[in-house]
Amino acid sequence: MDPQTYTPENSDEVIVWRAITGTYAFWLLGAMYVVAPVIAWILLLKMFKRRLVDKTIYPISRAQTTWLIAMVVMLLALIIGHLTYELGLAKLIKSSIGWAKGWALLAIFPLLGSLNIRPHLIYRACCIVCKHTLFLLPLFILAWAVSLPSTLYTSPLSIIGGPGPEFFSVSLYEIDPASGLPRWRLFTPWAPALGMVANLFFIFATQEQSARYKFYGITGSLSMVLISQSRLALVCYLLVAGFFLFIRFYRSPWIYLIASPILLLFGVFGIEVIEKLQQSVEAFKSARAGSTRVRQELANIAIERWANEAVFWGHGIVERGPHLVEYMPIGSHHTWYGLLFVKGIVGALALAIPMLISLLSLLGHIFSSKLSAVAVAILLQLFLYTFGENLEILAYLFWPGLIIIGIAHKERANHAQNEPVIGDIASTRIII
Repeated sequence: MDPQTYTPENSDEVIVWRAITGTYAFWLLGAMYVVAPVIAWILLLKMFKRRLVDKTIYPISRAQTTWLIAMVVMLLALIIGHLTYELGLAKLIKSSIGWAKGWALLAIFPLLGSLNIRPHLIYRACCIVCKHTLFLLPLFILAWAVSLPSTLYTSPLSIIGGPGPEFFSVSLYEIDPASGLPRWRLFTPWAPALGMVANLFFIFATQEQSARYKFYGITGSLSMVLISQSRLALVCYLLVAGFFLFIRFYRSPWIYLIASPILLLFGVFGIEVIEKLQQSVEAFKSARAGSTRVRQELANIAIERWANEAVFWGHGIVERGPHLVEYMPIGSHHTWYGLLFVKGIVGALALAIPMLISLLSLLGHIFSSKLSAVAVAILLQLFLYTFGENLEILAYLFWPGLIIIGIAHKERANHAQNEPVIGDIASTRIII
């Protein structure tokens, strides 16, 4: 197929394609937070219908099954936390709906990877979003330059409920209170989330077969990283680029010829290098000292209250923090601290175990399968962002990556089914 002519070939691909390429249209409607959960549950119901009625067989790996079990455990921890602290039926229902729009997506979308959805269709769709970003970026910059209102309006869809009004608002730009400089979050709820999505799009752009769309993807994703002014996004971007460079050139002797003297010099000047790295980290943190301080205080409060009040099942819901952390929710800005506070050690393990199993099941194939390499890059990115964001809140943004992870697991499941088993009669006949 000509790399310029990717088009959806079935109803599942049509839904995914339109949901991604229509990003800015959904943003104008304030519907971004709604789209991902809706298509997730619709496609899941279609999948069940085909399995039960049409008897369609879908290859599902153990890793995909682990994600399903783990997210059910998340729901169980949520229920027990609510019952333990007697939070009431209304809050339990509200939190369960939140689970269906957040944590559940981390299990549903990898499972949907077993559908007949081509990965390059997702790559192309995300590169198109990068193309739209490049075309619209001058308008966003102009809006700041002429002092238009930073937020135009909040969609009426906010009535359905969500983490906050910023998930339904149409924002042209925002001003960083620390520096007074503009930042852009575009179709995401805050600027660092835009950096997270940009890194995902960069991963996809590296796999795009069309040079034109690859240019859109790489340039657009880099632009989003820069305008988000997210430190974590920039670090992640460099790490992702290094990961794919290593995957591409790992057989080249030049890598080892260059690495050998570098490692030798590091052994000689190791102490000085470590000191310089520590100074760089401190300078990195001081770039937004206020943000770093709030994050650290939120982490301290979350850990202290988790360890002293709710070790196993957590508190059930997030709580508003004190003035010390500018009244931000306890456990926010960090997936692991948030999980420990809300769902206890059970919730933290319910995320750590499927992430680890997914990584281990794909890691050994990154040099033989491009799809496995992409999925591992996505998993590494998500793991990195667990230290700066709450994954479940942003699952509605990085869901295309979850589908790619599912497709990679499907590829491994199909490969395992097609491998000959030693001692099998059929394989013995072939050998004879």
